[in-house]
Amino acid sequence: MTTGTLTPVLTDNWDADRAWTLASYEQRGGYGALRTALGMAPDDIIAAVKDSGLRGRGGAGFPTGMKWSFIPQDNPKPKYLVVNADESEPGTCKDIPLMMASPHTLVEGVIISSFAIRANTAFIYIRGEVLHVIRRVQAAVAEAYAAGHLGKDIHGSGFDLDVVVHAGAGAYICGEETALLEGLEGRRGQPRLRPPFPAVAGLYASPTVINNVESIASVPSIVGNGPEWFASMGSEKSKGYGIFSLSGHVTRPGQYEAPLGITLRQLLDLAGGIREGHQLKFWTPGGSSTPLLTAEHLDVPLDFEGMAGVGTMLGTRAIQLFDETTCVVRAVLRWTEFYKHESCGKCTPCREGTWWLVQTLAALEKGQGTEADLELLLDQCDNILGRAFCALGDGATSPITSSIQHFRDEYLAHLTHGGCPFDPAASTAFATAGAHA
Repeated sequence: MTTGTLTPVLTDNWDADRAWTLASYEQRGGYGALRTALGMAPDDIIAAVKDSGLRGRGGAGFPTGMKWSFIPQDNPKPKYLVVNADESEPGTCKDIPLMMASPHTLVEGVIISSFAIRANTAFIYIRGEVLHVIRRVQAAVAEAYAAGHLGKDIHGSGFDLDVVVHAGAGAYICGEETALLEGLEGRRGQPRLRPPFPAVAGLYASPTVINNVESIASVPSIVGNGPEWFASMGSEKSKGYGIFSLSGHVTRPGQYEAPLGITLRQLLDLAGGIREGHQLKFWTPGGSSTPLLTAEHLDVPLDFEGMAGVGTMLGTRAIQLFDETTCVVRAVLRWTEFYKHESCGKCTPCREGTWWLVQTLAALEKGQGTEADLELLLDQCDNILGRAFCALGDGATSPITSSIQHFRDEYLAHLTHGGCPFDPAASTAFATAGAHA
């Protein structure tokens, strides 16, 4: 399949009448994959997911089937599946629309995945602020119980499964899998030391698989259509399709489901391009914690390898697009304020480092300081990168180091102007020049 084609799989039924209901989902063949899976050996399902090449859709890109195979089946403790639905990366908006439009896609994926890893209890951990989503998923789970898709002896298979929808307390850090487990157990959301890894001692010190919503929701299509079908899409090492969230200065923002390896240029063609009369200045490939890119990178494949090749990450495919009217220093400051606020405070590099980053950036944005402060900023980032307890600290440095790399002149212009040179009413000549710097 060519990478220029939209591949509606997860989004295929979003336009159906009352798509979130069981009746609508089953009318489109929903829960057919579950019946297929229940007739398979659990290890065969794990093998199929491995063969498909599905990699984690939550940002890290770890092979899903491999993660499942790490569960020690000789461990006498119960096994758990935990779905990470704490979508809170700035710019990411794929899991929440999926759960709103078609929660049964996720529920079916949860049942098949739990059967594969031999878990009899699964948890869907949803960000606490999105109450409407929590209610919709709870309603879908209730419908699945009533239809016999959940509960005791599912469809006569001898397999029992209970699904708990858990509302998080609203913390970005709980998107980190071990902090999510802490929150699920009723404690403060802070990352755990690893090892032991969740596969051995996760939820309630038992073997646990933690996967993103989109990863689990992709499982029914793999079981239903076969791993070869899934692997026929995407690129050599980044198989399958994914939901790309386009937001910002784009003509038609929204969700675009396409094979991995599509380029931003192709996605922009589908989305009507940058808003009329403007041009692309910078963009994030996977949310604000992935190093930003510029118009030079329009033709880089949006897959795990392509993004790594230009010094960034595919992340959650949260593509935020900014035109020449946006001040890159101000945008980076806003993101850094977010990371400072969301740091859990467990480790010094992140707790103290993000505070200092905000102080230095805020002064630069006001035109205060000297060029030496740019080196100070990079030194602060260097003291955080790789030294924080989890990836939040690393993510906080990404927009800063990448923006200085691509837009150093714009930082210096703040100092020479004694403040931000961007005035929407004034000429955009400098901004346009900055876009090609």
